[in-house]
Order: sequence, then structure tokens, then C-alpha cells
Amino acid sequence: MRLTSFTDYGLRMLMRMAGTPDRGFSTAEMAGEFGLSRHHLSKIIQRLSQAGYVTTRRGGGGGAMLSRPAGEIGLGQVIRLLEQGQPLVDCFATDGGHCSIDGSCRLKARLRTAEAAFLADLDRTTLADIALQPDVAA
Repeated sequence: MRLTSFTDYGLRMLMRMAGTPDRGFSTAEMAGEFGLSRHHLSKIIQRLSQAGYVTTRRGGGGGAMLSRPAGEIGLGQVIRLLEQGQPLVDCFATDGGHCSIDGSCRLKARLRTAEAAFLADLDRTTLADIALQPDVAA
């Protein structure tokens, strides 16, 4: 299974926030830390915020932070959210994709089963399980 960079960075941001849950992170700070444009990072934060995983505040002392405890955020649900609209293979697309062997393909069912198992395993893991630990010296 391969996740999009959108999901990869979304998970990294959540892991960072979970490591210091009482602190707000600015988009500039996280963009610099991850080597990502602020614009791209803002899109990820916006999706996470709309889904209720992150809250944002403007101004000094503001930034993005988790909106609920990391132990209540399942990785499977986060990945489903961030991967929304990104089918594993073309034939999983909502329009059925463009597959010339669709009628006789036996791979599609196996891939669906593998994708479901992948997400089911991640459903047993919470953000608290993978939270980044803050530096002891910091």
C-alpha cells in the first residue's frame, strides 16, 4: 500500500501535535520543519480541521493543535479522510476507471480485501500510539 504525500504529511503533523498537545503550531513552523510549502500544509490542516481532528487559532499563541486527545484519534479514520478521492488502483475510482479486463479480472477482489485489512489494522492504532516524544532538552 502506498499513501499520498498529502496523507504522509498529515500524519506527521498529527504526530507532532500529539507529542505536545497543549501547544499550538504555526503553519510556518511546521512547513519549515517538514520542508513543505505553507500553502500545501494549510490545505492539509484545513481538511483535518473540517473533520474535527484539529483546531486552529489566529494570532500570538495561536496555531494548530489537536481538538481531542490523541488516544481518541484512530489512524484508519485519519487515513480514510486524507486519502479520500485517491483510489488504490484505477478500477476502484468512483467511475470504475478505465480497465480493459474488468469483466474477467480476479485481482480487484483481492486488492479490496488487502486494502480493508490494511485499514482494519490501522483502526486498532491511535495517534497516541505513534505520537512524537518532545525533546527532553527542550
